[in-house]
Amino acid sequence: MPILSQENGDLSQARRTMVERTIVARGVNDASVLEAMLKVPRHKFVPKSVVAEAYEDSPLPIGYNQTISQPYIVALMVQLAELGPASKVLEIGTGSGYQVAVLSEITNSVFSVEIVPELMVEAIRTLTGLGYTNAHLRHGDGYFGWPEEAPFDAIIVSAAPPSIPNILLEQLAIGGRLVVPVGQKNQMLQVALRREDGFELRDIIPVRFVPMIH
Repeated sequence: MPILSQENGDLSQARRTMVERTIVARGVNDASVLEAMLKVPRHKFVPKSVVAEAYEDSPLPIGYNQTISQPYIVALMVQLAELGPASKVLEIGTGSGYQVAVLSEITNSVFSVEIVPELMVEAIRTLTGLGYTNAHLRHGDGYFGWPEEAPFDAIIVSAAPPSIPNILLEQLAIGGRLVVPVGQKNQMLQVALRREDGFELRDIIPVRFVPMIH
């Protein structure tokens, strides 16, 4: 868990308002997820030019043609992953590191892969500066996951592949969940649950993510 320095009270209130009006109000009710969303300073994970918009419920540009997902979608995806303190989770698409921080508030074992090296370096700098020590980041093609650390209790993909990569399904533990936006022009957030005899797939909501770089 990080030790956060004191911050502007207005930003803290803006974050609380964001959680209440755009996350709780839309049905996210996992207490650990809500607590994490209240704790993590999203304004630290966006460029200075858009800090004023950090607590609006919208994606924001973070450079290199990538974005930080809207807070509601982050909260929803983390809730769908059904994590506990002992869960081992893999995130594909570190970006600025915001979702890594949210995950790190909930579970002690977070792994994240980022294909853009400059973003990975900046994410490590931000996460380290905020005191997060339980996340493992590396540069690489997230399409292939992190096989040497598998199996994972959950995998969350923060970019949209045209179809679900089988290699990620294979890295799930039995009972594990893959949360992933799938599609190109029309995307659907899906959850794949690994069972002993195969996978159970369900559609959640239409979404719009940047394409998975592969």
